[in-house]
Amino acid sequence: MENGTIYLVGAGPGSVDLLTLRAARLIGRAKLIVHDGLVDPEIFSLARPDAKLVSVAKRRARHTLPQEDINALLVREALKGHDVVRLKGGDPFIFGRGGEEMEEARAAGVRVEVVPGITAANGAAAAAQIPLTHRDHASIVSFVAGQCKGLTEQDWAGLAGKGRTLVIYMGVKTAPQIAEKLMADGLAPDMPLAVIENGARPEMRVLRGPLAALPELVEAERVKSPALIVIGEVTADIVAQGAKLAIGVEEQ
Repeated sequence: MENGTIYLVGAGPGSVDLLTLRAARLIGRAKLIVHDGLVDPEIFSLARPDAKLVSVAKRRARHTLPQEDINALLVREALKGHDVVRLKGGDPFIFGRGGEEMEEARAAGVRVEVVPGITAANGAAAAAQIPLTHRDHASIVSFVAGQCKGLTEQDWAGLAGKGRTLVIYMGVKTAPQIAEKLMADGLAPDMPLAVIENGARPEMRVLRGPLAALPELVEAERVKSPALIVIGEVTADIVAQGAKLAIGVEEQ
């Protein structure tokens, strides 16, 4: 029996309208969809009626399946001859652990196809009308995981500042450490930032303030994941200020 194919599919930042055509077509024909918890349920309306949906949702300190078990599940089903759509929020290769799943599949001799998705940074910033790059304000963008191991030991000097934009994924719970670390590494306490909660979704909120006030902002507004922290001059630019009027978001 011929092995199936594992499709690592990016579901985008949360709106079914932001799926790629390739992603929508694969979802529509798949008999097995293994999906993250942040995938918009509306996306499942594209699936065939007899499709089996398997949730491997992850939340902080609470995983439906450990990553190793997810890898094993994908490979096991593919070795049975089944095509598997592994549906991941955002893009599979940007903090999506798609690289690990790909490596496991290759080691087992299983074919893999990667279907890119709009990553949360692009989708959320666009929805909030915050340009990650801007000719007058930023020519460098960095993506950082805010919950990585050894956070305080890492050197973040130069990742944010004049002419640069820093986007922090998964940083809600570690907001105090992030602010302290960036200021310790030389970033000005009054550097503007935006916190985008539920980016590109109907319930999106955009909160703004200076770097030094990040912990208080997150706590006072009870920010919950999924949320991104965008740090840099682009968040205070006249374009971003105009977005407040356009989408009715909050500003601190």
